[in-house]
This record gives sequence, structure tokens and C-alpha cells, in this order.
Amino acid sequence: MDIKLRIKTVLNEAEIYRNQGLIAEAYDRYQNAVNLINSIEKLKNKDSLLKAIHEKILALNYTKEKVDKGPKTPELSKKAQDLIKNLFTFSENKDEDAAALEGAVTLAKFGQFDRALSDLNALLEKDSMRVDAAKNILRCYMASASVEDAVAQYKKWYTGDLFQPQQLETVRHYLEEILQKRGIEADLPSAITVEDTLDETLAVEDTVAEESEEEFLDITSIGITFERGARKGKMVELDVNFQSGNMLSLIIAKKDQDLLEGLDEGVKLKNVQFFSPIAIFNGVGTVVSKTQIKTGPKQGDYCLDIRISST
Repeated sequence: MDIKLRIKTVLNEAEIYRNQGLIAEAYDRYQNAVNLINSIEKLKNKDSLLKAIHEKILALNYTKEKVDKGPKTPELSKKAQDLIKNLFTFSENKDEDAAALEGAVTLAKFGQFDRALSDLNALLEKDSMRVDAAKNILRCYMASASVEDAVAQYKKWYTGDLFQPQQLETVRHYLEEILQKRGIEADLPSAITVEDTLDETLAVEDTVAEESEEEFLDITSIGITFERGARKGKMVELDVNFQSGNMLSLIIAKKDQDLLEGLDEGVKLKNVQFFSPIAIFNGVGTVVSKTQIKTGPKQGDYCLDIRISST
């Protein structure tokens, strides 16, 4: 490619990234353009071009400063948070702890991470809720902070004495599966010894017949085959952002809202593929709610709640 055309192409890419708010990517493209321009000794209007790009870079730096110094996720008042919990929690015949878990997950879906983490950490004290609360705490950290924070939280639990070894191992497998799907490697120490594994195997064999029918596998993503619209006949795999029992919550980016075509409240989704850390299986789901998020880092995106109807 002619070097002048290359410069033009790189500058066009930089503008596209800048318009999309991808500051780092835009900066890299502008810097590439500077290097290309400097490689041509007798380029016409060289100084003018470099000055124009320099001004673009300064503008990017200013934008980045505003983003870095800007407020974190806007936290609503407690009254508003309670309203969100009441409006978008779908508890039916659930005990108090299960309802509290679903309420915390609801707050997290709408970007109210501080309150969600506070409620979830309180549930860690409940032995029956500890694992589910821990999984959603890790999800909160990955949504509001970073993967590193989620890993650090797991390691903090590992060095503590709150979790039973098998509980912590379940949480470790859950986090490991999410990281692997993202292509991330992390050292997650296991609390399970060979003796623990043998004891757990015997315990499972003794109690397998007593397993509750309400127990659900951890679902990390689902595959939906569209029955109508532009994607008719195609399967799209979507990550599960939060889970509470048989209720799965997916965050659909505003730019991908075409995926929501036909996914209205009450619609039954047939032949859905569910992906869990230990199995892939087909089942049926029902769309419970489709809501646009009005605040927080996901503002403008959509929250899609799907209940697993059968497997």
C-alpha cells in the first residue's frame, strides 16, 4: 500500500476509535500516523499534519483525564435502590435468604455494586447461601472493577477460615471457568486435599438421592437459536452476567440491541444450549424481563432475565 494511503487509512481508523470512545486505541493509531509521517522526509505539509495530529492527541489526553477523574458508578439513594429491588426481583415462594440473594443480584444488574456487595457479603455468614453469594461477589468485582480484584478476593477467602474446603473448591472452579472463557490464566490455589476429595465423593454417594429438584448448575453462557428476525436460524452465544437459582441475567450492549428482537417478556425459547463448567445441555427458557438500564456503567444497555423452564 502507498505510504500516503496508509497514513490516511490510519488516521481514519483513529477517528473511528475516537468517536467510539476507545481512547487507547485512537491514541495508538495517531501515534502510528506520526511515525509514518516522520518516515517521509519530503512530505508536503508535513509540519501542518503533525501539528493537527498533536492537537488530536492533546484532546484525547484531556478526555482521558476527565474519565479517570470522573465519578465512579453513580450510586442511587437507598430508597431508589429498594425500589429497584422490589420492581425487578422475581422471588416467588422463596425464603428470606434466597430473596435477599436475588435482591442483591438485581442491584448488581443495575450497577449498584456497593450496595450489592454489602448485601452479598452479609449472606456469606449463611452457610446455605455462602457459595452462591461468593459467586455473585466475584461477578460484581469483574463487572465493576477488574478480574484482578476478583482473583484477589478469592485468595483472601482462601487464606481465611469462613469457607469449608469443598465450598471454596466450588467457588474456585466457577471463577476458573469464567477466566478460561476470557483466555485469562490465574493461579487459584485449591483448598482440597486428596482426603477431602475422597470424603466428598462418599458424601455425594450417600446423599445423591436426596438432592433437591430446585438445585441448578452454574450457567456461564447460553446459546439462543433465533426463530425470526435478521438472525433467524442462527445461534448466538451470550454470557451470563449473574445467576440466582434458575434465573439468568444477561447484559446486552446497546450496540447489540438487535439481538433483543423478538425476545419479549413471556416468550419461550426452545432448544436453548446451556453451558456450565461441567456440562453442555439443551433446555427451554422463558424471557421474564427485558429492561433498559438507566444508570451506572451499563447505562443504555439492556438487562435480559431468562428463567430456565426445563432441561
